[in-house]
Amino acid sequence: MFIVSLTYVVPLDEVDAAIPAHIAFLEKHYAAGTFLASGAKIPRTGGIILARAASEEALHEILAEDPFHQKKLAYYDVLEFVPSRTGAGLEGLLD
Repeated sequence: MFIVSLTYVVPLDEVDAAIPAHIAFLEKHYAAGTFLASGAKIPRTGGIILARAASEEALHEILAEDPFHQKKLAYYDVLEFVPSRTGAGLEGLLD
């Protein structure tokens, strides 16, 4: 499992212009089962994606499709971890 931390590197008005395409990207990967959760950071300096992928390399290939990446609006930090415990209702994250 991976935590992807996006950090915006341009003004928010440039980010906002790409939001519809970014949402379409997210929806595609939610439907594929790759993305499990996502949302904006507070304060709004970027976002977080919780993802499953076969490897970090495979995840980077997916992230390269993101309009935020293609338009150089954000950079991405990827952290891999193995969940060993969850709260009630999130047990599916353990496999």
